[in-house]
Amino acid sequence: MPDFQHRDCTLVYDDHPGPTERAPVLLLHGLGSSARDWEYQLPALLGHYRLLVPDLRGHGRSGKPRGGYSMAGFAEDCAALLDRLGCGPVHLVGISMGGMIGFQLACDRPDLLRSLTIVNSTPEVIPRKPREHLEVAKRKLLSRLLSLRIIGRALGRLLFPKAEQAGLREKIEARWAENDKRAYLASLDAIIGWGVQERLAEIACPTLVISADRDYTPVSLKQAYCERIADARLVVVEDSRHATPMDQPEIFNTTLLGFLADIDKTKEQPCSNVS
Repeated sequence: MPDFQHRDCTLVYDDHPGPTERAPVLLLHGLGSSARDWEYQLPALLGHYRLLVPDLRGHGRSGKPRGGYSMAGFAEDCAALLDRLGCGPVHLVGISMGGMIGFQLACDRPDLLRSLTIVNSTPEVIPRKPREHLEVAKRKLLSRLLSLRIIGRALGRLLFPKAEQAGLREKIEARWAENDKRAYLASLDAIIGWGVQERLAEIACPTLVISADRDYTPVSLKQAYCERIADARLVVVEDSRHATPMDQPEIFNTTLLGFLADIDKTKEQPCSNVS
């Protein structure tokens, strides 16, 4: 369980060895999650790639400082990890908040990315319409009033509504309750109001966007921002919700491995068209 210090925070990560002739894969979890949430991907990826799986600032085994929570700051933490290990460029795979960090890193440090895979995420969380402002205010209020166990229980039911998904529901509820609430709220606040949508044209590396057909945001939103990225493709996973790597792991793993294999066959290109 290696760790390092960056911006007054101990950052913990897992480093699974793999072939040195291929770019490593960096797996970034979402809000309130941790490296453990990639448990259904590790068996499929191990042996094919070196895997770097951090617990983000304020999450899991990493430190939970009182300050320093921003999307740019999360991206800086990831860049510091890659710079420290000297292993870039990498294939970055990020879900939800992890995907947002991926967008930020692709804009700020394109030299560190060989490819970008965005899972059920968006390049901005900026409320614009009255309904959107109301939804944001409601989420912030409930996140402060309710315990994390209650939030985890409700989230589990939303993400995994099927009878046969009881184990996944229980897992989400238990893991959510382990979060530090202050760090959880600080991370949520870092997401709201963030955006790099106006910079999407800067991203030139191969980009895969995976969208569940029943995600929080519609497939049309993902299609719209894919069209603003030079080399992006969209894959829709049916009968899936926000936690696609957990509710449809076989389809997700096959899709991801196919994308990475295609990239490994091509000549390496820079991740930005901005000089």
